[in-house]
Amino acid sequence: MNILYVCHRFPYPPKRGGKIRPFNMIRHLTEAGHQVHVASLVRSPQEAEEGQGLAQHCAAFEMGAVQEPLQYARMVARLPLTTPSSMGYFYSADLAAKVKHLLATKRWDLIFVHCSSVAQYVEHVQDVPKILDFGDMDSQKWIEYANYKPWPLSWGYLYEGSKMLAAEKRLAKRFDLCTATTRAEWQTLEDYGTGAKTDWFPNGVDADFFCPTDGNYDADTISFIGRMDYYPNQECMARFCKDVWPLLKQHRAAMKLLIVGADPSPEMRALGQLPGVTVTGSVPDVRPYIRGSALMVAPLAIARGTQNKILEAMAMGVPVVTGQAAAGGVDAEPEQHLLVADDPQAVAQAVLRIVENPQERARLAKSGRDRMLSHHAWPRSMRRLDGIIGRCVAGASRHPNS
Repeated sequence: MNILYVCHRFPYPPKRGGKIRPFNMIRHLTEAGHQVHVASLVRSPQEAEEGQGLAQHCAAFEMGAVQEPLQYARMVARLPLTTPSSMGYFYSADLAAKVKHLLATKRWDLIFVHCSSVAQYVEHVQDVPKILDFGDMDSQKWIEYANYKPWPLSWGYLYEGSKMLAAEKRLAKRFDLCTATTRAEWQTLEDYGTGAKTDWFPNGVDADFFCPTDGNYDADTISFIGRMDYYPNQECMARFCKDVWPLLKQHRAAMKLLIVGADPSPEMRALGQLPGVTVTGSVPDVRPYIRGSALMVAPLAIARGTQNKILEAMAMGVPVVTGQAAAGGVDAEPEQHLLVADDPQAVAQAVLRIVENPQERARLAKSGRDRMLSHHAWPRSMRRLDGIIGRCVAGASRHPNS
């Protein structure tokens, strides 16, 4: 098949959550013999240069260059409109023109869109089967942000969330089939009651790349891995350092916390002044930091979809202590494959349970990796995707509802 694949972040190199899922889909579809033409955005000359490596994983690609000041201006321009501001951020006249040319000059058997923010480029197409992979339901994340922001920012997030919710419902009707990353996100999509055909397929993890090594670790070191310019990660670590870290240091004075991730804000860098806390910023490879830790903490309060950091740690045989919100995006059983806690005291107890009991750590390390191999391997997920695509192409109405 000739497949036009549109995504909101250029999917190479697959170093962050927004790139990992689309890259693995593109690579799989290409290896299956399809001709995949990718259309996406790049935000800097460096990203464009790094992205050239995608050429070995697809038939061709188009880049739409955008600049942050202009994208933010587009967001502001949409504030009084019913169109979500975040869709303004992901709009590029350059990419729109390239997609229009591709649609006019080539025959397509399928259009696949990852992320609702770029559905705007092809939502009008009615003569080609189309799949919209929402991934996460972004509207729910914006609405959740409102609970953590002061007035009037809280109103702004709620307003954007309500606009995005309306857009998600409208877009669902314009595609032949819509998908999500987890069963919980799929249920949210189903609850919209749009009548659209829906399904879900999970994120996987590269278990060969994220694999255990010699098993050596520091029993006094715990880690958190994630981009530190991302608000849910910032909120998580600020709350952890305020409410949980003092409890751990009081009980075990030698403990160390590594906060590993690119672009930490000034507030996140300030956490590095706390006793035992190190904020690394960007590192060439996160794996040594995770593997050298007794466990990874990820007690996120704001978590939609799958947290790849949890999959990667478990695949490396490193136990995870997470919160209920993030645990819901991973196909694993609490107590059996990972520990789940939200209350500060409960989080501290879960951490100490692992660092002070090597046998418990070893149990969770093995069961966690085994679960990733059986339930979050990319080949298994891609088989579900193949079935979804097959059903869409076979049953496409060719005239989506408006």
